[in-house]
Amino acid sequence: MSSRTRTGDEARTAAVAQEAREPRTATAARETDEPRTAVVARETRETRVEAALKLDGSGKVRLGTGIGFLDHMLHALAFHARWDLELTCDGDLHVDDHHTVEDVGLVLGRAVDQALGGREGIARFGSAWAPLDEALARVVVDVSGRPFFAGDLGLARERVGGLSCEMVPHFFHSFAQAAKLTLHVDVLRGANDHHRIEAAFKACALALRSAFDRSAAGAGSSDDGPGRPGVSRLASGSSGSASGMPSTGRVPSTKGVL
Repeated sequence: MSSRTRTGDEARTAAVAQEAREPRTATAARETDEPRTAVVARETRETRVEAALKLDGSGKVRLGTGIGFLDHMLHALAFHARWDLELTCDGDLHVDDHHTVEDVGLVLGRAVDQALGGREGIARFGSAWAPLDEALARVVVDVSGRPFFAGDLGLARERVGGLSCEMVPHFFHSFAQAAKLTLHVDVLRGANDHHRIEAAFKACALALRSAFDRSAAGAGSSDDGPGRPGVSRLASGSSGSASGMPSTGRVPSTKGVL
């Protein structure tokens, strides 16, 4: 075979290889730019919770859980994580705050899980420290697909506003279970329980923001792929409006699932 023939074959082979690469590159780019949104609802005998979440937002928040201090903490979480979040809960607060706080954590975690999709290209690991005056909190997260929560908030009061202090770690536990991630929350110091709780939520926001990052600087930090092992891609439960924020209309129910 002549050198000219071999050169022609090599050129054709290179052209075919280039054509094969281009569609995959374009698809990967589209997936990276795709809005990460979800709309989730949960209804039980005790509560009805609806949430619309956009992970790559600007901190626009609208909340109504019936517990003012919980709304305050969720606002801090979404704002500092740079999420757009709409969340409402109609719960049995005439009994106590347990079901409301637990189900809000489950629904928000499920929304995060759905918005992340297959979790490709995210940083996966995140950690952050956040002070609030004398209080200092540390949060470490692994978006691993293995739900686990551990923490020590060191709260002394029975309640802060309408929120039972025992329900704060329970919220983080419920959120981590539904979001399928490992979450460690520790408050290292602080004399005021309001400050301790708020520092924890703010540190959680910053750690999650770092772990969910899919920019060029943060993507692909795990060789075996973020979200692995133990993560399977969920059937799509996300939806979006023209503005990029999920609509709260026609919320798909997850009754009996979470």
